[in-house]
Amino acid sequence: MSVKLFSPYTVKNVTLKNRIVMSPMCMYSSHNQDGLVQNWHRTHYVSRAVGQVGLIILEATAVTPQGRISPQDLGIWSDDHIEGLKVLVDLIKENDVKTGIQIAHAGRKAELEGEIVAPSAIAFNEKMKTPKEMTKAEIEETIEAFKKGVERAKKAGFDVIELHGAHGYLINQFLSPLSNLRTDEYGGTPENRYRFLREIIEAVKTVWDGPLFVRVSANDYHEEGLTVQDYVTIAEWMKEQGVDFIDVSSGAVVPARIHAYPGYQVKFAEKIKREAKIDTSGLGLITSPVHAEEILQNERADLIFLARELLRDPYWPRTAAKELGVKIEGPKQYERGWI
Repeated sequence: MSVKLFSPYTVKNVTLKNRIVMSPMCMYSSHNQDGLVQNWHRTHYVSRAVGQVGLIILEATAVTPQGRISPQDLGIWSDDHIEGLKVLVDLIKENDVKTGIQIAHAGRKAELEGEIVAPSAIAFNEKMKTPKEMTKAEIEETIEAFKKGVERAKKAGFDVIELHGAHGYLINQFLSPLSNLRTDEYGGTPENRYRFLREIIEAVKTVWDGPLFVRVSANDYHEEGLTVQDYVTIAEWMKEQGVDFIDVSSGAVVPARIHAYPGYQVKFAEKIKREAKIDTSGLGLITSPVHAEEILQNERADLIFLARELLRDPYWPRTAAKELGVKIEGPKQYERGWI
């Protein structure tokens, strides 16, 4: 039986050399609060490219200053951001690694000075600021900001776009009945709560024809919230719109206790993959190469997204290859130590 973790994976016109993906992880390292790429980003991402992952997806990158999670977030709300992102993309691609970027807006989870916005004027918890309910004009402006962000990402040379619809950020806030209490066309029914994401996808696809991923939180972990069955339907809607891949995470739209264990979200990815018939990610505390291979061999997901494990071991693909008995090429400069 061939090792699937190191088999290529093609989505649209982009082929990854293996199925190991660096999951988006915020670095909070734009210290001038201008959203620009810093030396830290170049060191952090390029070292994982040297380590031979198949795809690197940059951290949540804000479409407006108001949409940052923190003042130190990367941004893509200005043409000034393109040059730094392009340099970073080029450095990653020198290592035969594909590049993606997660386009995001924090909504009510923005920890910033000044006004923040959300579908409804409900704070995430008692410690966080109460947001302003978005007007229809502000919704339209935000959709346009996502479109412009994707245009800039295209100019920077990214291979893959991922829309951040998970972890309680703005798109997720519109989707969930726990955070969206609107009574207009953007709330009240599942179809209406999906409208914001639907219109973002429609806008983005006018400027982007490459692979389009969407990250979702497939369980709200609340008796009145959304479950994975709801996300099967949402995934079907996204597939109809031309979304290529669902990156399946869970939680964080409201405070909740989550029983986390290695691969705890893979069951959600498997259900969405099989019932909505769309490719998905396997992620959630995955550290073992054998576990990753089991997920792929049993077709529970199509790509393995690693987060914390790649922080601990930038060369995890080499570690995995050795454990699974596969020889992979490393950088020529490292040949004498790569075997």
